Amino acid sequence: MNTPNAQKNKTTVTICGKDYTMVGVESEEHIRRVAVYIDRMMEEMMCTYRLSQPMAAVLTAMNLADELLQAQDENTRLRRELLEMSEKLKKDPEE
Repeated sequence: MNTPNAQKNKTTVTICGKDYTMVGVESEEHIRRVAVYIDRMMEEMMCTYRLSQPMAAVLTAMNLADELLQAQDENTRLRRELLEMSEKLKKDPEE
């Protein structure tokens, strides 16, 4: 969660051979981990499909958004299932 008083970390990362300075409340390790993940995805897109860097960036963003939405849907499903089980146990703890 991004709070106004949180300590911000400044980290330089390399993605597709270009340096970017990232600022965020996350740890430097986390920011680097994210950058490595993005770099690998973009490199794979560019090599596999022979795409330009801008096109690879768009497709990487699309793939990441898809992964995020699928994870959110799964999270929602699991929460609903957990709530249903919890309600069932409240009604009949012997089951």
